[in-house]
Amino acid sequence: MPGFKLRFPENEISVWADRYQFGTDERPEKVGKFAKENGFLDTDNLYDICEWKSSRKAASAKDNMATSVKELTRFSFSTADEYSKIASLTLLKGVMWPTASVILHFCVSDRYPILDVRAIWSLGEDKPSYYSFEYWQEYVITCQAIADRNNISIRYLDKALWQYSRENQDVIS
Repeated sequence: MPGFKLRFPENEISVWADRYQFGTDERPEKVGKFAKENGFLDTDNLYDICEWKSSRKAASAKDNMATSVKELTRFSFSTADEYSKIASLTLLKGVMWPTASVILHFCVSDRYPILDVRAIWSLGEDKPSYYSFEYWQEYVITCQAIADRNNISIRYLDKALWQYSRENQDVIS
């Protein structure tokens, strides 16, 4: 199991989050609104959220059948089982664990953190060779605990973790 631990003091979270300038959350927030109103994603919305997370991998999201996108996201958004919630999303083309985390964050609950190699590094770990549910669960618990202790949103923490890595990590693999 990972031993997540912030590489910087918690009282510096606002310093790093306030420096974040990667872009806006407008696109995934729009997708999230659609998902919350309809209970699923369509292929256009799936592409938008995939493109926001990783433009390199987004094109494969368009290879999904419309019915698969609708049914798998409907299932994911409605199940109470945490494993099924994230794992079902990874059945979609173009969606791996990091993109699935974005979908959960914007479409289900902002209590889910966004899984990202930069954030992982800022929590004292290298990118794992593969993601597992146990890894994901520990990541969620760690991020929620840090956010709760500091009375901040998960997204604010995400931005701090990302920015800290951007300014302090030599190489991203």
